[in-house]
Amino acid sequence: MSELLMIGTSDHFCSGGRRQAAYLLRGASGLALIDCGQTTLAGLGATGVSRNEIDAIVVSHFHADHFGGVPSFLLATLDFEDRRRRPLVIAGPRGIEERVRAAARATGHGLDHYRFAYPLRFLELHPGGPQQVGPVRVELFEVNHAPESCPHGMRIDDGARRVAYSGDTGWFEGLPRAVSGADLFLCDCTHVRPEYAYHLSLEELSAKRAQLDVGQIVLTHLGRDMREHGPAEGFSIADDGLTYKL
Repeated sequence: MSELLMIGTSDHFCSGGRRQAAYLLRGASGLALIDCGQTTLAGLGATGVSRNEIDAIVVSHFHADHFGGVPSFLLATLDFEDRRRRPLVIAGPRGIEERVRAAARATGHGLDHYRFAYPLRFLELHPGGPQQVGPVRVELFEVNHAPESCPHGMRIDDGARRVAYSGDTGWFEGLPRAVSGADLFLCDCTHVRPEYAYHLSLEELSAKRAQLDVGQIVLTHLGRDMREHGPAEGFSIADDGLTYKL
């Protein structure tokens, strides 16, 4: 992997006018989109990324600001828009295909109505070991977030570089171990001060920074107060359109 492009870095509410969660990993063997919130198609267009370039979409959990853009992405692959022909894999926690199909039906474009002219595969991911997802290997780990959303963080690598992604989470004791050794840690930081048990804050992360044995830490999923906060010592603050070299 050579770079990480921020497609969307805001919380569910698009605080500060930014887009919902979506991050693009670019490597020698292809592109992987990590999460795909409802604003992702606009984000790909704004950053100049063709949907046809993307080999895999990996979903952290089933909240709309992280996977709600998948049905629209699939609709766009059809012959009246992208005319996609290259394979696509959509991976995520247990139930990924059922959740995507249900979301598509709810938005009026059920996938059963369309014929996909390319190999489309859904892949369930499980904690306990890495699985190949298109151009990257992904290993899930459980996090502290709304249980009904089947929440997970990820370790993602291509044999040369490793990115850890918290997904949405509050602090839990196993987090430092789960992300240890990552070249870059993309971490939920919704608030400046602790406000909600299922999201991290800048105060918590600052107090626990020494426990995180990682390279660069990039804070994302930024709520309104984090958008207004500005620089934070020891951390990079994500923003839509920024690129981080790996």
